[in-house]
Amino acid sequence: MNGMKILIADDEARMRKLLSDFLKKEGFQVLEAKNGKEALDIFNSDQSIDLIILDIMMPELDGWSVCRQIRKSSRVPVIMLTARSDESDELFGFDLGADEYITKPFSPMILVARVQALLRRSGNAEYSTKLFDGLEINEIGRDVYIDGVKLDLSPKEFELLVFLADNKGIALSRDQILNSVWDYDYFGDARTVDTHIKKLRLKLGDKGDFIQTVRGLGYKFEVKK
Repeated sequence: MNGMKILIADDEARMRKLLSDFLKKEGFQVLEAKNGKEALDIFNSDQSIDLIILDIMMPELDGWSVCRQIRKSSRVPVIMLTARSDESDELFGFDLGADEYITKPFSPMILVARVQALLRRSGNAEYSTKLFDGLEINEIGRDVYIDGVKLDLSPKEFELLVFLADNKGIALSRDQILNSVWDYDYFGDARTVDTHIKKLRLKLGDKGDFIQTVRGLGYKFEVKK
């Protein structure tokens, strides 16, 4: 958003292009590196990078080595990508200072949502408040207002609203919403999403129309004036 800069390091050109296209659609600037050494060189020459997406298995230097070097001088948010789901690998990545760890294959839209959430958690002011035609979402204070009047939302209702707003204009399946808002280890079904959407719409009043039903799929957040 607003030109924030993301570095993608992956030796698969197809993966770099896929992620780059999704991130650019959301307004990010994107830099690309085809190996670990190139990623480190780009990072060392450009200190305005806001977040790094690192594949683990890369030539020259692997993602772990790159993350280790970056953490010697910077706390820039780092997302690690891997084709392996070994828990010990994930723990090792966190020990090195990675902020997120995503296993392939994954939905590019989910990765974009993780990027946005990570940038918010890192304290970037760009992400603290969102305004949508009278609906104000303050993510740092976890407050929601409609025309200046504060709403009483449960924690899950707030997280659901933020996730939908972060993916404005994108049709999201119930499973995508469930996996992101309730996390991947949640054992439930899609009816959980429908129930929370219904309650959230009621609390939003006429702004509840921002949450549109996508028949046969799920929901989409869209503001039409």
